[in-house]
Amino acid sequence: MAMDDIAEKIRPAVKESDFSDSVKFDCGSDGVMVIDGNEVSTEDKPADCTITMEKSDLEDMISGDLDATQAFMSGKLKVDGDMSVAMKLQQLF
Repeated sequence: MAMDDIAEKIRPAVKESDFSDSVKFDCGSDGVMVIDGNEVSTEDKPADCTITMEKSDLEDMISGDLDATQAFMSGKLKVDGDMSVAMKLQQLF
């Protein structure tokens, strides 16, 4: 699945949410996805918090096959920046 496809898949949940911060999912050479308030894009830009992970792990997290807390504890997900923003993502996934 391409990053654009992942962004499209979560766009409805983000649009309906009251999430007001910005988070960048950095999947290295596979690209980035940025959630900025109620908008989702694959354009690389600064964010309050950057989450670095493999694209396959991001896909698993969005589909519900990977718990974000477990991913963090096992090192599959690394957070740089405001950790409280990352915690708010649980309302989306």
